[in-house]
Amino acid sequence: MEKQTLVKEICPTTTQEWVKNGALLVDVREKHEVEELAYDVPNIINIPLSEFEERYTEIPKNKDLVMVCQSGNRSLRAAGFLINHGYTNVVNMEHGMTRWVQKGFATKGDRASVTDFLSSGCCSPTTEKKKVKMSDLGDSCDCSEPGCC
Repeated sequence: MEKQTLVKEICPTTTQEWVKNGALLVDVREKHEVEELAYDVPNIINIPLSEFEERYTEIPKNKDLVMVCQSGNRSLRAAGFLINHGYTNVVNMEHGMTRWVQKGFATKGDRASVTDFLSSGCCSPTTEKKKVKMSDLGDSCDCSEPGCC
């Protein structure tokens, strides 16, 4: 049986702290997505998921890494890939750019595509949120609003 390693996930607010402490964001969105709207942080590289297997060695093994994308799904796959290839300081940012924009964190570019989605998405004011106790979230979320980190 193959050994499986779970990827730790953190919310955008916790990601902000990681960035302040020198973590590198690895954005796995495609180039056209990054050109439209990018994370505005000092330490970031873009290696699209479509090129990831060929280029992952460009990512330093000696840094804390936060994997990011649009929704958190592609970056979760990339984080698992890195862990399976010997990287140890890797986490995934849950909910990706969508939640980053919702939280009002710095970006470069046009937020319209994300804000249009948010107006009808899971965290819009008209959508009922699922009830989640903060204790159920463990240390993956440090936001004050349950279930919407």
